[in-house]
Amino acid sequence: MTKSKVSLSILAIISIFTLTACNESSSQSEDNTLVAADSDDQSVESSTNIGLQPALFIDGALADEITTQTCTLSGGSETTCYRITIKGEPTSASIGPFCPPHITCDDTEGGIWFDGNGEIYSVDGEFIQSLSSLYGSDWQLYDPETGNVKITDSQIACEAAARPDVDPEYQNHCVERSIEYTNGGVEQTFLIPVEPVSMSNANAIGHDNIGVTLNGVVLAPPAPVQAILAANTIAAFDDCGGHVNPFEGYHYHAATGCTEETIEADGHAGLIGYAIDGYAIYAMRNAQGDEDEDLDECRGHSDETRGYHYHAASAAENMFIGCFKGEQGEIIEE
Repeated sequence: MTKSKVSLSILAIISIFTLTACNESSSQSEDNTLVAADSDDQSVESSTNIGLQPALFIDGALADEITTQTCTLSGGSETTCYRITIKGEPTSASIGPFCPPHITCDDTEGGIWFDGNGEIYSVDGEFIQSLSSLYGSDWQLYDPETGNVKITDSQIACEAAARPDVDPEYQNHCVERSIEYTNGGVEQTFLIPVEPVSMSNANAIGHDNIGVTLNGVVLAPPAPVQAILAANTIAAFDDCGGHVNPFEGYHYHAATGCTEETIEADGHAGLIGYAIDGYAIYAMRNAQGDEDEDLDECRGHSDETRGYHYHAASAAENMFIGCFKGEQGEIIEE
């Protein structure tokens, strides 16, 4: 039942809501505008990557051209930031599926689930049936007579199940969230320092978004899985570790192999994106499948090619990085 497909390169398209059985090169202009490079093959070779590289964002990931502007960071430093507006919808991976419609479904019909306790589960029929043994006898996410899984099948139902005080009608449901509920991706604008400003004492992650991926999606803080479980719901993630918030749109809570958009010439782990403090975030493991052993409390370290940078944690840990090593930019509310 432990997820074995979190590094899939081929992902199923978003599932149709149903309760039936399974059949179913950067250049900067005079006006400070930075143009992202095209990447038809969805992969860019990176040999020197110190600081944020606008050219590495995948073609189609951005809603506007990257520009620069003066900014004040979280520690009070005044500097220059990139203004980056992402589309909020992945350009190089599909969204979904999330919830399997029937207890006979295999792991191609659902996504994944992690609760921060060290396991990654396939959200398949077997998982749905096992919830009472995992989390308690009051869990029953399917109709025992038909085998149909109880799934939120509308925006109203989704929002009722996703709020902190879950509507009792939607307890014991798998929460299916469509990006169409937000009319597509939700654009968000980040101010990220051109040159990171290191801090002597790291900052906690908190509840704000962590950064952006090269394929145009928000890197979110740890998912509130305990609050979700307290309402007897499963707000499943897709195989890319993402799901849809009814208000903020699609975002990632874990790195599962869908976002590494660069090939590192030295076999280093692939680049995922950038934290809001300007430091790069790379995948957990290198080309040999090994994890670096010298990471600090923020899951970062330095090398001559990349300078200081982070490595994402495993999805089972329900996090990307442990803390911010640099002063943070900001998310612009528009």
